[in-house]
Amino acid sequence: MKHLTILEEANLVLVRRKGRQRLNFLNAVSLQKMADRWMSHVQSNVASSLLTLQSTIERGVTQMENEFKLDTFQIEQEVRIEAPIEKVFASLTEDINSWWAYRLCGEDSTLSFENEIGGRFIEKGKNSQALWGTITYLHAPYEIRLNGLLGMTGAVTSGYAYTLKEDRGATLLSLSHQASGLLDPNWHSAYEEGWKELLGTFLKNYVEQGKRYNAN
Repeated sequence: MKHLTILEEANLVLVRRKGRQRLNFLNAVSLQKMADRWMSHVQSNVASSLLTLQSTIERGVTQMENEFKLDTFQIEQEVRIEAPIEKVFASLTEDINSWWAYRLCGEDSTLSFENEIGGRFIEKGKNSQALWGTITYLHAPYEIRLNGLLGMTGAVTSGYAYTLKEDRGATLLSLSHQASGLLDPNWHSAYEEGWKELLGTFLKNYVEQGKRYNAN
């Protein structure tokens, strides 16, 4: 517990309490920042290439094992954004099209967020539409909960939530994402990396620097 407390104070471990249970999760955003700080750009690229090669080989060897399985995963992340809580909340909702980089209906599609209970987080393309989530709880500017597959398919139940806290003029944004059902074994790591990029890079850059996502 002493070690976990130190890791929590360093923002490397996130703690979620449920009754008498204490659940500990690695904070992928802070861990990535630490890795970037200690590794040079060249070393990072080499390591990533080796991991990609390893993953490709292992997928070929264990292809039969990578079928959809009845499983569950939970992702917990936290990112600090140097901006008032109202601005971060508005970016998560009203300005979603400016920074959300992932698209299901083509690069020319638009994203919108209906800021009310039952409202949709929806993407509209030229010939297709995709529902990223439906709002189930809203307490502006502190919390949003949604149910949504986020691109997953099949017999899956998925929900995710944003919690915002003021911290000395900045905002601590926490993400919690749970999914269960027939899952692809690669989805957990893929969505963990996806959230880290979306919130820790694209959203953070948009709020702090006004940098919009540009597919080109």
